[in-house]
Amino acid sequence: MKNAITITIASGVVGLGALFLGYHAGTARTSQDISEAPVQMASTQTANTAPDRSAIEAIVKDYLISNPEIMLDVQNALETKQAAAARTGQRAAITANADKLFSSPMDAVFGNPDGDVTVVEFFDYNCGYCKHALPDMDALLKSDPNVRFVMKEFPILGPDSVKAHMVAKAFQSLMPGKYLEFHRALLGQQGRATEQTAIDTAVKLGADETQLREKMQAPEIATAFQDNYQIANALNITGTPSYIIGEEVVPGAIGLDGLAQKIAEQRDANG
Repeated sequence: MKNAITITIASGVVGLGALFLGYHAGTARTSQDISEAPVQMASTQTANTAPDRSAIEAIVKDYLISNPEIMLDVQNALETKQAAAARTGQRAAITANADKLFSSPMDAVFGNPDGDVTVVEFFDYNCGYCKHALPDMDALLKSDPNVRFVMKEFPILGPDSVKAHMVAKAFQSLMPGKYLEFHRALLGQQGRATEQTAIDTAVKLGADETQLREKMQAPEIATAFQDNYQIANALNITGTPSYIIGEEVVPGAIGLDGLAQKIAEQRDANG
């Protein structure tokens, strides 16, 4: 990807250099033509030689080859500008979707419901990285009494994930007090999460299978998933786990220390 960016930048720099030098040469000729108009009118010879584009491009290319660090500076500036634009867009999307992100009644909340810092996590029950991130959340819930986790169910790893999450949503609606236990059991199990493994987990925790299957058909469950997909699209979230902390999208399993640092930074920002 960076090679493609570098080639594009190089071509653009050469082209812009040629364009500038061509313009400069043309401007100089225009000034010369005006000042020498009487001479040219009296003369039968005119100098209409056009700038040699290939020669100009060769000069610019030679300069860039002799000073390759310029390309790195241009590439770094471009990437910095693109990253800043992405952050600005994400902040706007977070603000526009704040209620659905932080306060949806369809999302489970772990930790302190009135915590001073909220961590929103987009997860999939079949995501290996989400499984590795589960102990990080548990450690923070144990060590930080003021953190609030909002769990965004985001099944993106196939039909099994979708079905497993539908069971999870139904279980949360029927037995909200046991959802954290269900979440830990399903996300922490070996093998792939499916509709059946999710139902087996729910039944072990006291759920009625018939009620579960009926609740899975509730329209509000489908709406909750649609909302999560819409928000993820607006935030350009394409993988799990992904976190929202304050006005920042934090992709990937960044570990306990990384999450703790982001939480501390948000507390400082909150004053």
